[in-house]
Amino acid sequence: MSQRKSHEDFSCSEELIANESNSSKEKESLKASVSPEDLSSQKEISNSAEGFEGFEGFGFSTNLVKTLAEKGYKEPSPIQKAAFPELMLGRDLVGQAQTGTGKTAAFALPLLERLEDNHGKPQVLVLAPTRELAMQVADSFRAYAAGHPHLKVLAVYGGADFRSQITSLRRGVDVVVGTPGRVMDHMRQGTFNTSGLRSLVLDEADEMLRMGFIDDVEWILEQLPKDRQMILFSATMPSEIRRLSKRYLHEPAEITIRTTKQSPRLIRQRFITLHSSRKIEALKRVLEAVSDEGVIIFARTKVITISLAESLEAAGHDVAVLNGDVPQTQRERTVERLRKGKVNILVATDVAARGLDVERIGLVINYDIPSDSEAYIHRIGRTGRAGRNGEAILFVNPRERRFVSSLERAVGQQMEPMDIPNNTEVNKSRLDRLHKRLTTVAMEERKNKEETELLQNLLTRLTTELSLSHEQMALASLSLAIGPESLLLEADESWVDESNNRNRRNSRQESQFVSSRRSERSSRVMEEDMERFRVEVGHRDRVKPGNLVGAIANESGLKGRMIGRIQIFESYSLIDLPKGMPKDIFECLKRLKVMNKELRIQRSP
Repeated sequence: MSQRKSHEDFSCSEELIANESNSSKEKESLKASVSPEDLSSQKEISNSAEGFEGFEGFGFSTNLVKTLAEKGYKEPSPIQKAAFPELMLGRDLVGQAQTGTGKTAAFALPLLERLEDNHGKPQVLVLAPTRELAMQVADSFRAYAAGHPHLKVLAVYGGADFRSQITSLRRGVDVVVGTPGRVMDHMRQGTFNTSGLRSLVLDEADEMLRMGFIDDVEWILEQLPKDRQMILFSATMPSEIRRLSKRYLHEPAEITIRTTKQSPRLIRQRFITLHSSRKIEALKRVLEAVSDEGVIIFARTKVITISLAESLEAAGHDVAVLNGDVPQTQRERTVERLRKGKVNILVATDVAARGLDVERIGLVINYDIPSDSEAYIHRIGRTGRAGRNGEAILFVNPRERRFVSSLERAVGQQMEPMDIPNNTEVNKSRLDRLHKRLTTVAMEERKNKEETELLQNLLTRLTTELSLSHEQMALASLSLAIGPESLLLEADESWVDESNNRNRRNSRQESQFVSSRRSERSSRVMEEDMERFRVEVGHRDRVKPGNLVGAIANESGLKGRMIGRIQIFESYSLIDLPKGMPKDIFECLKRLKVMNKELRIQRSP
């Protein structure tokens, strides 16, 4: 590295696109953005975006505006404000937004307004990755179309009766919402007439990619009329989704909803570090100490969901399971029970809970660490819905602890370390819940007045016969309600204290190490024979040092060990390279692409 490099040490290849074998595996975070060159038109807005007041200024019919008002819709969300004008004009559109931002209404309302009366054939097709999301989107269309009683919406998905779907299609529908597999089945059978389609929506395209549906989606796209509006929504923009948008969308508008610093705070995110053998015990303590609202627990496999549910039921919890083996009718009943509060805890796999929208979910527990940052984003998006606060807790074993930082970068928010609740915290929570239940019962009157009088007479008689005070009688009633088991937890908690103390020590050591490393890096001086360059890729592009080293080494002819220090920041990186880089090599590196983005290399000031 100490020798100055001559012109012969550099070589410029004809191919300017770096090997992206690793990039296809990388998932982009919420903070990723598509460059203006990728698509013809781009709108970038935050959650504080300004626009029309209410829904009257977008050209919607009086019936639709009235329906929205009756359902309590007052102000469009940022993505709706940006999408409505473009879609009402019939433009293609690419929208990047986190789940829960109101994207369903963003495409559903304009498409409903542009439907032709008495068309006789499906005019809108929405592709969704899961049955749950398909049903949810279909329900939304029906709700928005309340002022149009003759408009027909059909959800088609696997697990439901195929013949009844055929019957509905033959009778005529206006909007079809379906999963790729079932839509393909109908198209191959000739039961889904696509000749009248005017609009196609790919909802949660990144999830369809992750679940392996992209080939099916492309097959469907190839069969559809070429002259139609296409809308693509995705929480992230992997390279495959960008390619899809370039191939099938015509001069689309692009909308990127950037999550502001305030928005993620609606979801408090914490993590617990513990050994796997203690996870179920810790889970039971967390459930008792943290939330009284609905809870979703995410597990990696179907087997784990069943095992968890059995353990929690044995501990006295009301639990439901949602995984790929649960029949569709039972899945629908389970979601409805959760929505109505008849069950508080749902144990689910990622795919089974995809698209689940239940406002009362106050806590999401990641019992198993998700496969990638995208899955984590979708998981925690099940809470904090409709502007409410929510909480997410992640269980990690000591070996998985290093992955927390990558999840933090994906959501743009730091996670707090959390202690496992001890006996005192669990018991306080139990007493608080009992207090709340007693308060509710005391303030409500029983509907059956005759029964109330009989109960009062019983208490009076017992008080007299046993010579009891009112306090003694009340305590006896409480004991009867609580049952023979002890109200307070008296289990061994030595392992809890040991785990919490170890995690605090490790956190202090990590903090000291990071501080030391920062100090060490800031004091390091660039070597004399090196020159510092800036490239326009960073953490938001999911770039890693290996991507930069490999790309630059391939194009310049440098050996990897000759490339010096690499510092990666949020939107750019700094790289130390040997002095004496020839001009033609420098021009090659400017156009070099890493993670599908040009480096645009320049000397750092």
